[in-house]
Amino acid sequence: MKSFKIYDTYTKNVTPFSPLNHPFVGIYICGPTVYGHPHLGHARGPVVFDVLHRYLKHLGYKVRFVRNVTDVGHLVNDADEGEDKIARKARVEQVEPMELAQFYTDSYHHMLDALNVLPASIEPRASGHIIEQIEMIQTIIDNGFAYESNGSVYFDVPGYSKTHDYGKLSGRVVEELIAGAGNEARELEGQDEKRNPADFALWKKAGPEHIMQWNSPWSRGFPGWHIECSAMSRKYLGETFDIHGGGMDLLFPHHESEIAQSMACSSHQPARYWMHHNMITVNGQKMAKSLNNGISIDEFFTGKHPLLEKAYSPMTLKFFILQAHYRGTLDFSNSALQASEKGFNRLITASQTLSNIKPSQDGKISIDSLRQACYDALNEDMNTPILIANLFEMVTLINQIASGQTAISEAALEELKSVYNTFVFDVLGLAFEEKSGHNDRIDGLMQLLIDMRNEAKAQKNYALSDSIRQKLAELGFEIKDGKEGTTYSIL
Repeated sequence: MKSFKIYDTYTKNVTPFSPLNHPFVGIYICGPTVYGHPHLGHARGPVVFDVLHRYLKHLGYKVRFVRNVTDVGHLVNDADEGEDKIARKARVEQVEPMELAQFYTDSYHHMLDALNVLPASIEPRASGHIIEQIEMIQTIIDNGFAYESNGSVYFDVPGYSKTHDYGKLSGRVVEELIAGAGNEARELEGQDEKRNPADFALWKKAGPEHIMQWNSPWSRGFPGWHIECSAMSRKYLGETFDIHGGGMDLLFPHHESEIAQSMACSSHQPARYWMHHNMITVNGQKMAKSLNNGISIDEFFTGKHPLLEKAYSPMTLKFFILQAHYRGTLDFSNSALQASEKGFNRLITASQTLSNIKPSQDGKISIDSLRQACYDALNEDMNTPILIANLFEMVTLINQIASGQTAISEAALEELKSVYNTFVFDVLGLAFEEKSGHNDRIDGLMQLLIDMRNEAKAQKNYALSDSIRQKLAELGFEIKDGKEGTTYSIL
């Protein structure tokens, strides 16, 4: 069997995978900044790296899969100035930041569960690792690659670049970065703290209006966005681990800065392989809140968005994502989603057909080549579209056997069941779903409860009204009162 190969973004090559400490594999994935419900674009990363997680386990590796939650330190526009994304949203919604972070972390987990994504081995939060971040920052200062200024600490990009290749991962030229940052910085507040505008924050001194802040040797403040992943991956996977993954939008500045921080701290690259998935786009544009083209996962599952012709199921979304290679762009369209729905149903129907097939004594079929083709597809940089094409070849074979056009021996039939179900369910992580009528029944039941709650409000029975809302929230349903009436969403 061919060895498993992955495209390493750092070297720009498809490279044979060899773990640092066989059979153990350490993987770190950049998780969500939890200040809003996940949208369609947030689903691609979890699905892609779930297949990686599942396939490595299938190959016999013992995987420690670490995915963080960013609940502090990620400022607006990915910059070093301005407000924390979570603190700003918490102030708008008039809740504690950690209450808001928990609410949207739960929402993210609901999406993962719906997509049948394996749970992480460890899911650390940035706010729970302030001590580790402070210790790492101090080491970087001691090694001469960072400096304190007015209570904040900044990474010295030009100083680091004298002996290290800052920009190699993302393909940026450090001189251009410095010059560009200088031009952009003229209008930005607080840039006079930095020796160079390209320097990035490791620790920020908090103003009195900043809600989340901790004591440190430099000031009462909060960590920068990039240092959290360096500190947490180091704590749970060591100074060097096997695979670091994330979206291509994190190449710069986040992952570039992670490499610099780790090199400045211990002279080690944090990861031996860097994997990046591409984006889901809408009409060629990145799907994002800032572009107002984000379809929330809840809207996707209910069909309540202007861009959607109908509701789509979680497995339709998962199949849609898997039909494109993870490094290629994936453009949203209803026609593509409806084709994915048919493709997924075809795979599931074939599995049910396969379970009812009877073997024949004169069967001569061999599935060796099909089995090998499935492994070859994933071993060549996780090529799920080719794997799915091979599975559809198996579907054709299954239907031929079921219709009596050809025969299969008992041994070959057991092998076909094993290979087909292993790749469809264990490796790709697809799963059986309820029929579409299930959503109709939920809608009807929810409308009944909404009507009961509205009637209670009309009778000024606010205790009952609030109780209905609270009980539904505990079950994962959010009631929303608006100008157009009362609606619900699934958290």
